[in-house]
Amino acid sequence: MKIVIPDIPEEGLVVELEEKISIEGLSVSSPVTAHLAVSKTANEVLVTGNLSVELEMECSRCLKGVQQAQDLAVSVVYHPAEEIGSEKHGLHDDEMDMGFYTGEELDLLELIREQIMLSVLMKPLCYEDCKGICPKCGIDLNTGACSCVHKEIDPRLEVLKKLLDKEKE
Repeated sequence: MKIVIPDIPEEGLVVELEEKISIEGLSVSSPVTAHLAVSKTANEVLVTGNLSVELEMECSRCLKGVQQAQDLAVSVVYHPAEEIGSEKHGLHDDEMDMGFYTGEELDLLELIREQIMLSVLMKPLCYEDCKGICPKCGIDLNTGACSCVHKEIDPRLEVLKKLLDKEKE
């Protein structure tokens, strides 16, 4: 959904949406519902509100499917892209809630995609104490123990083990 910036009234807009979206690299299992307020002051556009969506991911330890519900607060200030100039600009901590627009349109679906991508956990877990899978036999350690022997020593640390053994003698 695109908003034409010059058409935003002085009192602002309230946008309610429920839309199925796709995000590269993520499986979105429910439509996104959003309640957003869009207002304009001079050349800045402020978008605030909240959105909710459910994502399907893989547990980073045991590889089982995980449903992750996202309820996100949105607060982004958009500035014209001309403000950043042609030089490369690094993003600072105080600019994480800032965006830039070109032309006279603002794409709210792109804003929603960005907010969802920023909220996704880097290493999702099915539950906090997930034990993962055995690196040798591949059994799910949440369902039972494996019979693998895990006593290998990193060859780079073998010299240190020999020093410890000498010290014990």
